[in-house]
Amino acid sequence: MHEVEKVFTSHWGAFRLRARGGRLTQALPLAADPDPSDIARAVPAAVHHRSRVARPSVRRSWLEGRPGARAGRLRGREGFVELPWDEALDLAAQEIDRVRRDHGPEAIYGGSYGWGSAGRFHHAQSQVHRFLSCIGGYVSSFASYSTGAAQAIIPHVLGMEFLRLTWEEQNAWPMIAENTRTMVMFGGVNRKNAQVSMGGVTRHEVGGWLERLSRTGARLVNVGPQRADAPEFCEWLPLAPGTDVALMLALAWTLEDEGLTDRAFLARCATGYERLRDYLTGAADGQPKTPEWAAPICGVAPERIRALARRMASTRTLITVAWSLQRARHGEQPYWMAVALAAMLGQIGLPGGGVGFGYGAIGGVGAAIRRLGGMTLPQPPNPVRDFIPVARIADMLLDPGGRFEFNGRVMRYPDIRLVYWCGGNPFHHHQDLGRLSRAWTRPETIIVHEPWWTATARRADIVFPATTPYEREDIGRAGADPFLFHMPAMIPPVAEARNDYDIFAALAARLGEAERFTEGRDAAGWIAHLYERFRQQAAAEGVEVPTLDELRARGWVELPIAGAEHARVPFARFRADPEAAPLGTPSGRIELFSERIAAFGYDDCPGHPAWLAPDDDLPAERYRLKLLSPQPADKLHSQLECALADAPGARPQTVRLHPSELHARGLRDGALARVFNDRGATLARVRADPGVVPGVAVLPTGAWFDPGPDGTDRQGNPNALTRDLGTSRLGQGSSAHTARVEIAPLETAAGG
Repeated sequence: MHEVEKVFTSHWGAFRLRARGGRLTQALPLAADPDPSDIARAVPAAVHHRSRVARPSVRRSWLEGRPGARAGRLRGREGFVELPWDEALDLAAQEIDRVRRDHGPEAIYGGSYGWGSAGRFHHAQSQVHRFLSCIGGYVSSFASYSTGAAQAIIPHVLGMEFLRLTWEEQNAWPMIAENTRTMVMFGGVNRKNAQVSMGGVTRHEVGGWLERLSRTGARLVNVGPQRADAPEFCEWLPLAPGTDVALMLALAWTLEDEGLTDRAFLARCATGYERLRDYLTGAADGQPKTPEWAAPICGVAPERIRALARRMASTRTLITVAWSLQRARHGEQPYWMAVALAAMLGQIGLPGGGVGFGYGAIGGVGAAIRRLGGMTLPQPPNPVRDFIPVARIADMLLDPGGRFEFNGRVMRYPDIRLVYWCGGNPFHHHQDLGRLSRAWTRPETIIVHEPWWTATARRADIVFPATTPYEREDIGRAGADPFLFHMPAMIPPVAEARNDYDIFAALAARLGEAERFTEGRDAAGWIAHLYERFRQQAAAEGVEVPTLDELRARGWVELPIAGAEHARVPFARFRADPEAAPLGTPSGRIELFSERIAAFGYDDCPGHPAWLAPDDDLPAERYRLKLLSPQPADKLHSQLECALADAPGARPQTVRLHPSELHARGLRDGALARVFNDRGATLARVRADPGVVPGVAVLPTGAWFDPGPDGTDRQGNPNALTRDLGTSRLGQGSSAHTARVEIAPLETAAGG
């Protein structure tokens, strides 16, 4: 029995994967990667973990009380009955048919989150949405937890979709290294987060680009509550969480006060500055947004604010804003104000200048690459027009028919009877998991595809065991990466796991839509079809791609589409001639005041960027710490957590605090503690970190939610504590970073 080694790819990059005798044995770095991620090391242990779903499983009381039995209160509290595949598929098809017949497709919610696999065909979100569209439709969702507020505000301000801005109208790293002399990073640029990118990033280069920029003599300023959000060689400007807009306003006030504003650029390329200026100077509300005003809010000394503003005005400056800033109440405001500040500097449209979003949030942002279309599973039109902002699922389930506002529209939540979830773990990425647990009892049926018994799978009614990427063939390719991978089936499916596609094909056949869903192709046929179409599209653009058989033989190739020559100056045409190349805003210019938003009448998102103080619903005198819940360093979201949690002492997760906060609470470094508020509680291991500003607790996401008998999560999941409220009526995004907590030693925490 010999060992097989293949190069594989994932959302955290490429690696060498070894298998022997039907088992994965080892994952090793790829030599072509200058800074490989460590995440892959956990893959073999996770794939063969005891928490794998072995067979189709149906929750006992649902099985006994179906159809439509309202016994949702027992979800997560009782066992499952394993059934043969045909029997489980029959049950699921009958229930889907009952709901669509009796209540219409508007009663079905199609949940997914897109990170299931880096493979282009076995993309869980594409699979479930295609299936549900083919059988009559489903209620969909808008945007993502990562960028919900940004996706709402950017089209109003810059006239383009946020994802288009991210990939097509931002400075690439070679251009930054060549031209930028001051980089002000609100929320930092974190190498930890940049190890992951949608579809994969083969060469992890963010850390290297920052080092190269630093060596040019450029000044890199990490603005935020954590030193660790940028490399040590960057200057750290400690900031109270959620106060970035106050600092930006004070910087803008300084530019205006000292005559450093580029009025010519504003006159040509922006609209509404007069309204914003009245707000800055206090003419509109009686409060000038001076550095002295901002200092007690954000914790930055007035002279340091003035000095930074002068530096930004005198050098080629790039303002970057992390995705984390808009995951908070009023999260639209830092994105809007960052654009306004860049416009006042007048450097939008210049190489290495202006504003950019998400550098370091994922690895592909800033890549200098020629983008090609690629291998996407076709989606039939969804007949159902109803949708929700993605972070509002608990609201929808708890308040069917309830009225809500979103981006200028007045909408109502649909009455969901069946939730079909394939790809993603909402009990990881949603806020206030106690509230989500209550909402999760409302649907009549929940069907889940999942390789592992996650918190979501344990709270389902029907669970289909799904394969992992290592148990099926696929093609790996990311839009911001020049590499193309054949992803072979390294091992046979574990236990009775099946591919999502095969599960949906079987259900589609039972529901009379087999031909529409499959178009006569099995998985191999679809892979060949999508790949050949990609080859033809690439050839039409002058890029040669090997045949599928050649790719299988070679394993992976690098396409000639990356390099500094592919870097473009964002907004260059617009800057050169705003009349000939207008933006997609109503004015055709950068909107520093939006008549459209002002007409919505939202007090939580007025017509220009503004300082709106965080409005967490918990009293600061009782809960003295502001909770930050960043992405984990050891995995993507909650993936592979089953294996990582097995390490001695690995769980509960570690919460980091300034040493003064440990001393004030009688906490010992490394001791177990209870982190709590009125929404819930979780256990965590405490660590002192002088790189965290006082008054802040940093607890990463990713632990599988596991509440004990008293409701306390035992693993360290911060979403047991976060607030489930939209960023504003404009964006309705996740406001995870607006939360207050307290921490007490475990032995005395019961009275908290």
